[in-house]
Amino acid sequence: MKNDAKIHSWGTYKTYLKHCNYFVDYCKIEHDSKTLSECKQYMSEWLKSRQTLSAYTQKVEVSALVKLYGCSSVSLGIETPKRLMRNITRSRGKKVRDAHFSEKNHAEIVNFCRSTGLRRAELSALRGSSLIQRDEKYYINVTAATKGGRKRCVPVIGNVSNVVYLMTKAGTGRVFGKIPNGMDVHGYRSEYATAIYNAYARDKTTCLNTPFWNKEHQNGKGQPKGGYDKNSVYACRGEQKGRWLDKAAMLKASQALGHSRISVVGEHYIR
Repeated sequence: MKNDAKIHSWGTYKTYLKHCNYFVDYCKIEHDSKTLSECKQYMSEWLKSRQTLSAYTQKVEVSALVKLYGCSSVSLGIETPKRLMRNITRSRGKKVRDAHFSEKNHAEIVNFCRSTGLRRAELSALRGSSLIQRDEKYYINVTAATKGGRKRCVPVIGNVSNVVYLMTKAGTGRVFGKIPNGMDVHGYRSEYATAIYNAYARDKTTCLNTPFWNKEHQNGKGQPKGGYDKNSVYACRGEQKGRWLDKAAMLKASQALGHSRISVVGEHYIR
């Protein structure tokens, strides 16, 4: 895990602070530690005690401590489990809250989500003036400080007329007054990513014969460095082993969602 001295999102800061407080409380109770320097020696011990938690939570807690002490995850000697799709409960099957949400009664916002792939926080902050038209195509200029504060221009697909209508109607005001709690925003983002991917995906022969510039390219030591992959075929891992994807199409979907790594979109969004 790369150590970056900066935190690029207020939400990330609050999450890291919460887990660092958990760690400090543990050290205070178990070892009567009084300073952060005294707590540092118990990092590995605390992380091992958290191994019953989800893979996602364990990775967050490692990242929080790495940020707190300015060290690397390798120095902690902790290997967190891989995140497998079958173990991700968000947007997997019906939830209790789904019973209280009607897609039919919220058709406008549901179709809007499927056409834009915006995050919940981005939907809340969205104003009608963010709609852009270029060469007869529509885009949404996303400036909300979410997920690292990445700004991007989102292509509108699917039910374009619904998006244009809602954005135009809002004018300079907010497009949505309230985002329904039971709405499966992550699931709609997955549908959007899949549609974007399918619009650009090429056949395997073409991908095998086309190099791809990949910022996740591994150097000789197995560390991300960036470089050309010899082809554009992405081999899925874990429970999706045997499936392949077009890296160039994955990049288009990744950029539309506001993610920096194609592997995240390939493993967790494109279906």
